[in-house]
Amino acid sequence: MSENSKNLVIALIKYNCKVNESVSKALKPFGVSFQQFNVLRILRGQNGVAANLSTVHERMVNRTSNTTRIIDKLSDKNLVKRNICKENRRKIELFITNEGLKLLSVIDTIVEKTEDKATQKLNEKEKEKLIALLNQIND
Repeated sequence: MSENSKNLVIALIKYNCKVNESVSKALKPFGVSFQQFNVLRILRGQNGVAANLSTVHERMVNRTSNTTRIIDKLSDKNLVKRNICKENRRKIELFITNEGLKLLSVIDTIVEKTEDKATQKLNEKEKEKLIALLNQIND
């Protein structure tokens, strides 16, 4: 590994931790973890179409998370609803509830402000370039 590669990886890890801490801190007053927030956004993005555990897991930012446990916690909070599929009783359909949508509508602006603050040192062109570079190494 070259010195630049090592320094880049360290910088990415440090920045990832910083952003995760900032977003988690912003979410804490709402009793929602970063992973739970991520699942809620995924389900909202389904626009009323059922999702299943594997769909949610594939779209999660952090795939090492225990998706079933996260869904359980969100269901306990009445933010996610589970239905048994009529065609295949072994399949569970997942939906965001109205309460989940209301919570996201409040949290969205707070998270956006947190994200803006975390990236405020870059202008829009620099952000676009960094996104392109990160997408290039994420493929």
